[in-house]
Amino acid sequence: MTGRNLPPLSLHVPEPAFRPGDTVDFADFDMPVAGAVRRPPVDAGPADLRDMPYAMVRVLDDEGRAQGPWDPRLAPETLLKILRSMALTRAFDERLYRAQRQGKTSFYMKCTGEEATSVGAAHALDYDDMCFPSYRQQGLLIARDWPIVDMINQIYSNRADRLKGRQMPIMYSVRQASFFSISGNLTTQYPQAVGWAMASAARGDTRIAAAWCGEGSTAEGDFHSALTFAAVYRAPVILNVINNQWAISSFSGFAGAEATTFAARAIGYGIAGLRVDGNDALAVYAATQWAADRARNNHGPTLIEHFTYRAEGHSTSDDPTKYRSAEEGGKWPLGDPIARLKKHVVGLGIWDEERQAAMDLEVAELVKAAQKEAEKNGILQDGLKQSFDSMFEDVFEEMPWHLKEQSAQMHDERKAAGI
Repeated sequence: MTGRNLPPLSLHVPEPAFRPGDTVDFADFDMPVAGAVRRPPVDAGPADLRDMPYAMVRVLDDEGRAQGPWDPRLAPETLLKILRSMALTRAFDERLYRAQRQGKTSFYMKCTGEEATSVGAAHALDYDDMCFPSYRQQGLLIARDWPIVDMINQIYSNRADRLKGRQMPIMYSVRQASFFSISGNLTTQYPQAVGWAMASAARGDTRIAAAWCGEGSTAEGDFHSALTFAAVYRAPVILNVINNQWAISSFSGFAGAEATTFAARAIGYGIAGLRVDGNDALAVYAATQWAADRARNNHGPTLIEHFTYRAEGHSTSDDPTKYRSAEEGGKWPLGDPIARLKKHVVGLGIWDEERQAAMDLEVAELVKAAQKEAEKNGILQDGLKQSFDSMFEDVFEEMPWHLKEQSAQMHDERKAAGI
């Protein structure tokens, strides 16, 4: 037999560093130095950026000081607004998580520990830049000051739900805030964002697009189709990958994290790639601003990997203690994004612990009041709040004959049943 003296072939199966019950020790984590990564000009060619996906853009050091060329040097009021947006996002998550546990809604997803990846980006983008989010970017809407009462109405699928109960809770759609409809199918938003950006460029507009997906979703075909079109047509789009280390039950190694970085996928497509400390709001802001300037000046798309950590479960349907160590979240070496930005502004002398405590209380009360207002319109336990007729509406400009026929049949059957 040919090769009879060779060892048998084997497969490598990725395995996370820590499993339930393990003691967590990130001593081997290679902590990148804040401020050490160069900041290339926005018109740099992709060939001149090949080192960037393997580095990590960091601005805040362990003492909360801003370092290096990526420091965006934001005004005090902007820093405090980013801090408040992240605190409000976390307060929103906490209350709506409890609402799900109380049976007021069927489902919820928190973004605890990942707030900077959406809030920092939102503040670096223009309000009319179109965002194509995944299901953990509620911070985009909150940073754009969208009324949280409206968000809660959608979560409850009540009579004031702008989506008329047609979407799962947390799958918002707000055209007025340049927030594209969330899809439960992974990474569909990537080709949508690239197509929107191409249309904007074809019209001679000035608006760009930005999309978000999780690291596991980079294995989807839509991800690669989107990057192909973005590269070929130099679409004015920012493609964000949120590497929070875990899918619903499998770690990032199954998506390729052991072999390379997710930002490195940009190299094969000939586009710019950045890898960013996703728990550093200033680094996220700076990277997004750089990518936005690049897109607006017709230098093409940018893929940004936000290296962060999903501190809690994938959703209210998930129990992360079944597949990862309970110690991981608290020992994550890049820390908590809110605590890190708070330390920075306190160090600048524009903030203090007393004002932080007062703000935390204020945003918690704000969400509580919004929840009470939304509950006047109904909750899940109250049953269906939308008219049965609404299931036939809003798809066609004029209802076609077959839907009219089905609607009439529905009314006849409901009447015969005494409903």
